[in-house]
Amino acid sequence: MAQMDKKKTLSFKQKTGIVILAVILVIGGVVYKLADRYLIEHVEVVVADEGAGTSGSNGTGTTNSAETDSPSAEVNATSDDWSYSSDDIQIQIDQVETGSGSDKITYYVADVVLKDAESLKSAFADNSFGTNITEVTSEIASGNDAIFAVNGDYYGFRDDGVIIRNGTVYRDDPVRDAMALFEDGTMQTYNEEEVSSDELLAQGVINTLSFGPILIQDGQITSDFSSVKIDSNFGNRSIQNANPRTAIGMIAPNHYVFVVVDGRNEGYSRGMTLAELADVMQELGATEAYNLDGGGSSTMYFMGRVVNNPQGKNQERGVSDILYIKE
Repeated sequence: MAQMDKKKTLSFKQKTGIVILAVILVIGGVVYKLADRYLIEHVEVVVADEGAGTSGSNGTGTTNSAETDSPSAEVNATSDDWSYSSDDIQIQIDQVETGSGSDKITYYVADVVLKDAESLKSAFADNSFGTNITEVTSEIASGNDAIFAVNGDYYGFRDDGVIIRNGTVYRDDPVRDAMALFEDGTMQTYNEEEVSSDELLAQGVINTLSFGPILIQDGQITSDFSSVKIDSNFGNRSIQNANPRTAIGMIAPNHYVFVVVDGRNEGYSRGMTLAELADVMQELGATEAYNLDGGGSSTMYFMGRVVNNPQGKNQERGVSDILYIKE
């Protein structure tokens, strides 16, 4: 009997060990999948020069041909901490404060007028397209000789949407409302499932951003934003509450307005709701306006410095991409 009990005890230990090992393997698999989805870099396309213009795309993220930036004459420009003026670019940045105490909001408005739509460009973190590839906005901007920049749509946190940058199609999986910038200096908000990438390219699209929601379309605020959902990814915050924000709007062709709202810092800025942001964009005269990635990503860069207070503690968060202005 003692020998049989000993055999049963050994068998129980073995079974327990197998169960523990199985649990460890399952947990390890889940952790790896999460890391693979949200942390591990996956480079799909390396971009040699994000600032160079492109003349065509095969729709796979590979450019058929490209024209490099030609040497330019010396730029005759004047600037200070809040403005820049040249023959081709005018930028004026204003800091706005409303409310007080726990209801105080601080945000920054950049009014941008361009002679040529090519001055408004997009760049990827590390000059690479893929998922989980990040740099802070100021580093991407500095690396591309940007005068002015804001964070983009953080496309690398998702694996869907329509991503066209500098005339090249990098991703074509339509799912949400998006925004397109065209070579004639216009900006249009649209539904990705209703307008194809081929149609956009035929119309002269330069960049698309896929985040949202649309704030203003044809001069009208689009909705009350109470049920907006951008992603279903793990770890998302609700976007309905007051948060730091980044938005782009068009007042007229080649006349844009960028707004970056600070938040999560009581007494300095609580952030804005989407409805409040839409109101601001409409008051600024935007006929089209679109919400970009916000929260800790919200950053405005100008002439070598970060203008706002990212994350309420002057600390930038890595992002996948930026929109920027360059001579």
